[in-house]
Amino acid sequence: MFLIVGLGNPGEKYERTRHNVGFAVLQAWGRFLGARFSSRRFQARYASAMFQGKRVMLLCPETYMNVSGNAVKACVDYYDIDQARILVIHDDLDLPFGRIKVGRKSGSGGHKGVASIIRNLGMTAFARVKIGIGRPRYGEPVEDFVLSPFYKDQEGMLNQVIQGAVQACELFVLEGVESAMNTINCQNFGNEEV
Repeated sequence: MFLIVGLGNPGEKYERTRHNVGFAVLQAWGRFLGARFSSRRFQARYASAMFQGKRVMLLCPETYMNVSGNAVKACVDYYDIDQARILVIHDDLDLPFGRIKVGRKSGSGGHKGVASIIRNLGMTAFARVKIGIGRPRYGEPVEDFVLSPFYKDQEGMLNQVIQGAVQACELFVLEGVESAMNTINCQNFGNEEV
């Protein structure tokens, strides 16, 4: 089984924010897979689905971002999931909007959700799909920026970015992290100047 984790914060007020782009990717892929999300365990919304003969568990922690690792560890322990089959999707301030970077074996990069997962799992070997949100344009504090919706001129391209991240997940499951890195990391899904 593959575990695909989308990071975000629970509740309507966070739904369309930059910090919740991981949730948005799993919701989009879940719709495509016909997956039905439940919230009976793991402190998360989760769904099990088949993708081209491979079983995938989609997990959106319902804890707040800073303690996302609790839900991930509960699911990993319950299903005894190998660390090489874990993929975490999250926003990244250091990548411009429209860029997606697939990677593995790196630190948290200051992302509190990723830091929580590293703490709980006791390792950094899991793969990541980092979705660029860029930096604040208008001097907004970073804490406000990540918890705000994308800028109006980015909304039209957001679906392309989400679909690019879904493609990264599909490649990870079917062909592995190297293939996902080689295909995704060189693309600009938002068509924004970098």
